[in-house]
Amino acid sequence: MILTKGLIHNYTKKDDEGNTLSVIRALDGVDIEVKAGEFVAILGHNGSGKSTLAKHINALLYPSGGEVWVDGMNTEDAEKLWEIRQRAGMIFQNPDNQIIGQIVEEDVGFGPENLGVPTQEIRERVDESLKAVGMLEYREKSPNRLSGGQKQRVSIAGVIAMHPGCIIMDEPTAMLDPSGRKEVIRAARALNDVERITILLITHYMEEVIYASRVIVMDGGRIAMQGTPREVFSHVEKLKALHLDVPAATELAYILKKNGLALPDGILTKEELAAALKPYFSASGQESEQGEHVNPGREC
Repeated sequence: MILTKGLIHNYTKKDDEGNTLSVIRALDGVDIEVKAGEFVAILGHNGSGKSTLAKHINALLYPSGGEVWVDGMNTEDAEKLWEIRQRAGMIFQNPDNQIIGQIVEEDVGFGPENLGVPTQEIRERVDESLKAVGMLEYREKSPNRLSGGQKQRVSIAGVIAMHPGCIIMDEPTAMLDPSGRKEVIRAARALNDVERITILLITHYMEEVIYASRVIVMDGGRIAMQGTPREVFSHVEKLKALHLDVPAATELAYILKKNGLALPDGILTKEELAAALKPYFSASGQESEQGEHVNPGREC
């Protein structure tokens, strides 16, 4: 679905007379391959190049060097530009910047209408898209009366209505509260699981990453790490060196292991952490029944 080969992107800073003052390399030889149906999360601190990469996939930027292919189409092929943007839909941080309709169903139908889709098919696409993100009952509501999470789900529905093969989500929950973030990630997971839409999620919330099939970590415009969430979050020290956090359960497991508990690497959720700690508390309970005072955290 997505392929980059030696992707380079330079931002050039010029003075008022058009003279070049400096050149900043935002992407430096990036090679990635995302297969159809994958859910790939991209991590990186500010300035790592992750958002620049996202804009290349949607052909909002063009390579300074290398190539970008979307569903077999080169993003520098001008004749394929709109087809590429239809195949790779983009969701940005602020849903208010993407919603233009006065009514939810009007907004979702805007994209297909511009593509020349027949009226009856537009209605069908609006219904199926709103249903996919759990917003069908709000179809006749004003977007201005929706919560942040609901607005972002409407934005996603607008992209789905264009029948993309891939949705690029550039920090879609950055401006939302915890409840809104859960709504959006739940919708993204459902689209990937049920509709088999390829999801490329750029985020700095580690708890959102654990549901991805693969994680790519960027630093200085290059790929620093990649693997499954469990593989990547097994390297806590390396992630911290890259100025990145880890999920709360992973952090606690790392601290406990560092202080003596024999816990597995790559614990991602509180449920996994509880299961890993259960033998220690079970052993503690057995010893307590024999009359001995035991501190469950004595190994720490």
